[in-house]
Amino acid sequence: MATGSPVRVGFLGAGFIATFHSKLLRASGVAHERAGVHDLDRDRAEAFVAAAGGFVAGSEDDVLGSCDAVFICTWTSDHEERVRRAVDAGVAVFVEKPLSTDLDGARRVTDLLAGTTHQVGLVLRRSPAYGLVESILEDADRTGRVMSAMFRDDQVLPTGGRYASAWRADASKAGSGVLLEHSIHDVDLIDRLLGPVTSVSGHQRSFHEIDGIEDLVVATFELAGGGVATLTTVWHDLPERNSLRYLEIHCERAFISVEEDWFGPVRCTVDGTTQEWSGDELLAECERRGILTVLPEGEFIRSVAEGRPASPDAAVALRAHELVDGIYRSAAAGGAPTQL
Repeated sequence: MATGSPVRVGFLGAGFIATFHSKLLRASGVAHERAGVHDLDRDRAEAFVAAAGGFVAGSEDDVLGSCDAVFICTWTSDHEERVRRAVDAGVAVFVEKPLSTDLDGARRVTDLLAGTTHQVGLVLRRSPAYGLVESILEDADRTGRVMSAMFRDDQVLPTGGRYASAWRADASKAGSGVLLEHSIHDVDLIDRLLGPVTSVSGHQRSFHEIDGIEDLVVATFELAGGGVATLTTVWHDLPERNSLRYLEIHCERAFISVEEDWFGPVRCTVDGTTQEWSGDELLAECERRGILTVLPEGEFIRSVAEGRPASPDAAVALRAHELVDGIYRSAAAGGAPTQL
């Protein structure tokens, strides 16, 4: 990449999540140049380019030869080979979560990315709402220890509706269901905000009876500080609910709750006072506390332009994979705890 030139950005995959990242990259305001886009569905690639710029590439190699940084937004089982090709081409990598369909694959992808500027799509690490929660909990002298936490995450079954991801009903492409494909975000947040997690246990069900794709997981997390957290994550048939998260945390001397996963509201009761932040007030409080709230797509491109490491990286994602794997192993053993 020529010094001072805009980072050239390519896309492998042009579906729902690629469009999501493309829109947020544009909204970030970070200078960049659109390069090649490749998708197995050429019509989808053409629609992506018509909306976002760049050009429809005839092959993945054409994309990698046209860009300095690539967003890998293919189905999960394809991530390892796409990452390998990008690293071999000397291109910076933004790879969607999960890294792979299983823990061994996630380890291989992590090894491939070592030494390459890269970022993983655990985008909730840039959430202003959860960033504020992290800041509040850092003042443990006020809040006391985390005693319990309850995380609920529900989303419409993503094989239809606005997601229209038929591949998520194919375990050979997705690996498994709601926990790995969707709630790896939530597992990462529990470990980051409340952990470290020392053991996990879980139960899973498949109400939609899609082979290898669970649509309900209830997991329990033992925390190093002595507390316990639970996660209920479900894929349902209520498209009007879209994708919703709710978190509540009981500390010895504080109560914190979060509705919606980006702009709140966040509520905190501590020292006899309850405060609430949402929207612009939430962003202002984050700024006052020095919490970085930039869009993750733009921060990735800044990292590439400045030649510095990006975050979260594959090592962070690998930890989340280890927790997810532990929950699946527990579920397979009837809910017996898995030590970490």
